[in-house]
Amino acid sequence: MKPTLVIFDCDGVLIDSEHLGCIAETRVFRRHGLDMPDDFIVNHCIGLSFKSSMKLVEEHFNWPVTDACIADILAETKSIFETELTATAGIADLLDRLTLPRCVASSSAPERLQHSLSLVGLYDRLAPHIFSATMVKNGKPAPDLFLYAARKMGHAPETCVVIEDSVAGVTAGKAAGMTVIGFTGGSHVLPGLGARLIETGAMTAVDDMREVARILGV
Repeated sequence: MKPTLVIFDCDGVLIDSEHLGCIAETRVFRRHGLDMPDDFIVNHCIGLSFKSSMKLVEEHFNWPVTDACIADILAETKSIFETELTATAGIADLLDRLTLPRCVASSSAPERLQHSLSLVGLYDRLAPHIFSATMVKNGKPAPDLFLYAARKMGHAPETCVVIEDSVAGVTAGKAAGMTVIGFTGGSHVLPGLGARLIETGAMTAVDDMREVARILGV
């Protein structure tokens, strides 16, 4: 079936942000006394909502994440984004050429989405069709957010294509009954991610937005 709607994840797909977020969070956790391995966030938290990732940290390390720690993480992330964040290579060209309706469905909060997408000049290309996990009961890997986005945009799930860079995101897209393209072009990507995304249910995994454009026929 020909797709009628393209749903983009944000972090790691529209913007090359995941590695920066991982650096910021790890830096702050260590500052607050948690001896966190360099690769914990990238291995366990990519694709999850902030709330879910903080809960995972608490459970894994048996260590309470305080309000002060959360505030510092948000401030550190904002700071590193303002100096180092870039749009994913090729995404602006893809959005310019894409004639299908498009929207964003991200685990990030609305404020962070507006800030980060504005920093790289993408917000006005995508607003107001930007949906956050804060708008649904369950974030990824549950299908709620993708189903909510499709419903708001007026499209049947089976005619939607999702662009995702995480196992949690691919799981959510498949559970929603959508076709998923795995994207592995972000700076955070570790070897083997493409294979994991395909094993999870992505139809394919590519590391270049030009390949995404080819698959979408633009």
